Amino acid sequence: KRPWRPENPEEILEERVDDALDEDDQPHNKRKGDDEEGWIVDDDICTDGGTVLGFFDASQPQPYDNSRRVWYVDDPHVERPLVKTEDSAVGFYAVNGNSVVQWKETEEKERICEVLEAVREQNPGKRILLVLDKHGSHICEYTRKRAHQLGIDLVFLPSGSPHLNPIEQVWKYLKWTMAPIIVENEDEFHELVKDVFDQVTQRVSFAKSWCEKFLDFQKFP
Repeated sequence: KRPWRPENPEEILEERVDDALDEDDQPHNKRKGDDEEGWIVDDDICTDGGTVLGFFDASQPQPYDNSRRVWYVDDPHVERPLVKTEDSAVGFYAVNGNSVVQWKETEEKERICEVLEAVREQNPGKRILLVLDKHGSHICEYTRKRAHQLGIDLVFLPSGSPHLNPIEQVWKYLKWTMAPIIVENEDEFHELVKDVFDQVTQRVSFAKSWCEKFLDFQKFP
């Protein structure tokens, strides 16, 4: 058990989701002590066409993840090019919208906001409810304010509770799917991850139990 995880993470998350669904005039992610300037939705953003629910997280998959053991006789062997990437794959798994994944050299707040901008671009005309962990670049004022400007409401998971984020299962399945595929270089691997992520996130089954547990379907438009 993670020592920093609260005793009731599911109850906490349920309250946070309900709070996000109860729209009011105040910015959902604005906190006491934040700068008063800039908490205005961009003029070209429209959010009255319903709500997109999605899950956000970064991962660092490698071409050799989940390598499989090979039994052999004599001297057969499998040669695998030594390809490694230092970049992070930052993904948005949308249940009822368009998923997004981008490679970033760092997970700094500016790079995270670039992905949020891509999420908005791929899901126009709707409010976006985005569930994510409390990584420093996620909870900082810079990111929370930019998300509000984009019409994105952030729902933060309780500390130490990655099991409550369905995109963790997406990453796990993605790595398992790619394990036997051999790539020649880093660029090829980046493209492979994007292709597989697009395929895997077509499945809503990763988030089915989450939605049944935490969503009030009478409130969710």
